[in-house]
Amino acid sequence: MKYIALPIRETRRLSFYLAMEEYVARQFQEEDDYFFMWQVEPSVIFGRNQVLENEVNVPYCREHGIKLYRRKSGGGCVYADMDNLMLSYITAEENVNFAFNRFVNMVLLVLRKLGIAATGTSHNDIMIGDKKVCGTACYHLGGRSIVHSTMLYDTNMAHMLNAITPSQEKLQKKGIESVRQRITLLKDYTAIGSVEALKSLIRETLCVGEFLLTAKDVAAIEAIEATYLKEEFINLL
Repeated sequence: MKYIALPIRETRRLSFYLAMEEYVARQFQEEDDYFFMWQVEPSVIFGRNQVLENEVNVPYCREHGIKLYRRKSGGGCVYADMDNLMLSYITAEENVNFAFNRFVNMVLLVLRKLGIAATGTSHNDIMIGDKKVCGTACYHLGGRSIVHSTMLYDTNMAHMLNAITPSQEKLQKKGIESVRQRITLLKDYTAIGSVEALKSLIRETLCVGEFLLTAKDVAAIEAIEATYLKEEFINLL
């Protein structure tokens, strides 16, 4: 699997990386699998079919400068910041279930190298004990499957608890009292020390070779990104 690298090391908006997934899926037609990792300033990303106001505490996000983005895959609402890690996997495997399974097993391989006894679930979450440390979502695009994931190395817990507003019905259905009871942080189970060290381990474990994008590629990604920033897409007006 080849690693996709940007020509300039900088933090972009979350929408840029969603567009980058699309660009790789559409333009890289070889049978290789591709992978990259990214981090963002405080952001909330919600699923294709979700109603923004039902899932996100919009006033809290505005007050604290947390950006809001919609993705094209299904699944739930996720908070992300610079202390956790986003993973993107693009594969020629058209069977979404097979793509999910392959990706989850790759992440489990990394965690087991860290000495962590993690497991996957039928919903493609990755668990440490009974708490989620990594959630995934997937969609199909032009003969490719795109799997993206949030790995909770660390996070601003106050933002995570307040930016996302799961309904009381959902909480009661799962028999929990708070979001914090459902998730855990990877830093509590490993001495690896930082997100950067984790990124190095993941890349060394999963990737062979690199494809370096050009300024022309970046411009094309930015053109796709513009579609994610349209108000009618974010709000599905």
